[in-house]
Amino acid sequence: MTPTHQHAPHDHAHEHDHKHAHDDGIQAEILDLDAEILAEHTASITAWLPLRTVPRRIVDLGCGTGAGTFALLDRFPEAHVTAVDTSAGHLQLLREKARARGVQEHLRVLRADLDAAAWPDLGTPDLVWASASMHHMTDPGRVLRNIHELLAPGGLFAVVELSGLPRFLPENAPENRPGLEERCHTAADRLHAEHLPHRGADWGPMLTTAGFAVEGERTLTVRIEGDGNDAIGRYAHGILQRFRGGAAAAELDPEDLIALDELLDTDSPRGLLRRSDLSVRTERTVWAARRA
Repeated sequence: MTPTHQHAPHDHAHEHDHKHAHDDGIQAEILDLDAEILAEHTASITAWLPLRTVPRRIVDLGCGTGAGTFALLDRFPEAHVTAVDTSAGHLQLLREKARARGVQEHLRVLRADLDAAAWPDLGTPDLVWASASMHHMTDPGRVLRNIHELLAPGGLFAVVELSGLPRFLPENAPENRPGLEERCHTAADRLHAEHLPHRGADWGPMLTTAGFAVEGERTLTVRIEGDGNDAIGRYAHGILQRFRGGAAAAELDPEDLIALDELLDTDSPRGLLRRSDLSVRTERTVWAARRA
């Protein structure tokens, strides 16, 4: 073995940190593109919430880079939002966006692990928002009970859940391996069923068990035509790049991997960034639950 292949333990740690930062950066870009492309749908959810009064104190659990945070501040500009996430990188991006928007005085950013036994002081919010974050919890029942205790009496909890990652390609694409995207989703869904068993769950019964009164449920079916939209191309590229770099890729056959690499090739005329036939197709369900 040559010296260039030998690594001290601290080098392994550096490589792990570098990979984590790289993955964090890809995820941040995906979250930002999701926020941009689905902004109208997110706004429709905030407008639908059955609020009795205008919320003054809001907590965004699993805020990511701020899609929900800023949608809520757009809807309730006088509110103060506490945005909570485990990723320092995502929270730094959120801070920068808040300064650019001039809303930093309405925002408190907090890094915390909601799976931890003890939570930080999150105040007594009128509204708690959790979008695509509850299914990451190891013990969602305990987290729901914590949220119930956290809320002000009469306060509202909004849970937004994804049916899965978005689809982008037509069924007959790519031309050399039709149905490739669906096979990627099928492989990823098998892994998620093991590691994220609550993704796509019906949160209604769990909310009731935790003491909430569920006052509304709504499913949004999203279809946005790409028409050569650069952001949709980059969004599709980010999602399929996650498939390629994840464990699900091991379940694809060699021909599928070759076709996937061509889709991800930024120079290929058949690559995602150059296709005009993409669309964003997904479903999101929101539950509105009140603390009695």
